Amino acid sequence: MTEAVEFDVVVLGAGPTGENVADRLRAAGLSTAVVESELVGGECSYWACMPSKALLRPVLARADARRLPGLSESAAAPLDAEAVLARRDAFASHWKDDGQVSWLDSTGARLYRGRGRLDGPKRVVVDGPEGEHHVLTARHAVAVCTGSRAVLPDLPGLRGARPWTSREATSAHAVPARLAIVGGGVVGVEMATAWQALGSRVTLLVRGDGLLPRMEPFVGEYIADSLTEAGVHLRTHVSVTSVDRPDATGPVTLLLDDGDRVEADEVLFATGRAPRTEDLGLETVGLQPGSWLPVDDSCRVDGSKWLYGVGDVNHRALLTHQGKYQARIAAAAIVARAQHVPLLETDPWGAHTATADHAAVPQVVFTDPEAASVGLSLSEAQSAGHRVRAVDHDLASVAGASLYADGYKGRARMIVDLDRHILLGVTFVGPGVGELLHSATIAVVGEVPIERLWHAVPAYPTISEVWLRLLEAYRQG
Repeated sequence: MTEAVEFDVVVLGAGPTGENVADRLRAAGLSTAVVESELVGGECSYWACMPSKALLRPVLARADARRLPGLSESAAAPLDAEAVLARRDAFASHWKDDGQVSWLDSTGARLYRGRGRLDGPKRVVVDGPEGEHHVLTARHAVAVCTGSRAVLPDLPGLRGARPWTSREATSAHAVPARLAIVGGGVVGVEMATAWQALGSRVTLLVRGDGLLPRMEPFVGEYIADSLTEAGVHLRTHVSVTSVDRPDATGPVTLLLDDGDRVEADEVLFATGRAPRTEDLGLETVGLQPGSWLPVDDSCRVDGSKWLYGVGDVNHRALLTHQGKYQARIAAAAIVARAQHVPLLETDPWGAHTATADHAAVPQVVFTDPEAASVGLSLSEAQSAGHRVRAVDHDLASVAGASLYADGYKGRARMIVDLDRHILLGVTFVGPGVGELLHSATIAVVGEVPIERLWHAVPAYPTISEVWLRLLEAYRQG
């Protein structure tokens, strides 16, 4: 069966980004089709944010309890892995998307199940189940919101070794006795934290000299110390040269570039991501299949008047919350252009400009200790040519931190623009610091003058009193 239908906008991908684009477009009165080849809700709901944090929350709660007299003895027992995995399953909706489909239906968008691809300007073809074939035409725009996928390196023996990617790491239903993890980024350190606590003997292999290289260097140092203390075998300056798994149900052996071997029951490669654009028909509109989509600050693809790349596919900030933010910006721009309303293209923080992708990306890494940052690191600010000063403070010296846990360890840093007297970036590392991040984000996005921040009084005794200590340190210069 072939169906041809016209909509104002066609959205490819029903993850958080595509859902938010569709919701905003429908709220503005534009007819919208959404095409999804897997589960409505996307990577975040089933294989990333939600299941990974469901795995990590009991780990972090137990770690906090172990640092508190009165709780430490009762928290000494191993985690109930079966219960943790069952709760994870519930947060992943048992990999069923009925609830997400109901929500999308409530917006008035029309869902097409199947693989969608471009077939020339403003035209999308969808190969659906049971031989269904749909031809969708967009009056105003097509928004590509298909996200990214894990990348496996080209190593001898790897393809046949059934390696884990982030998907398998967050959805596995049994705890491997030994788990090797390759990669020291966010996925690597979070999954090392989770599976070590659930009972795996984890070996973490890192090509560089530390963890979380995109954050301030001290962050990786704190997390490396904590993972090592927890029992993770951390090895830096090593690369995997080949993988061997002769028996599909047996152990896997990794050969390293120093000649050593690591044997494990499962291996996770957390070594990067690629855009899910390889089979979208980009060649029919003059673009390279499999490429990231270069876009302007309204998320419109460079050189196009109708094609948008929103979320991971544009490689601006591969985070769910940034994809949702871009969705709000892109949808506003699509609506404005459809209604012939002038865009606020000259306003760097305007309704149609995703400025935060450049200046204020917030991120939390849910390890023990947590890491949280927004904006520029010291090296990034210096590389961008800003005249800056880094101001640091020991979080353990703040009264709220000492109450939070005995033996609290952590650090805070703010990057001050010495010419404009505003913050360009803030980083925290320590237990519970994820909830400090939004105050920092507001300060950076709002470009709040340092002298005005002096009047933002933190409640006592909370960890957020570190703001006062940072400002005092800055004043003492």
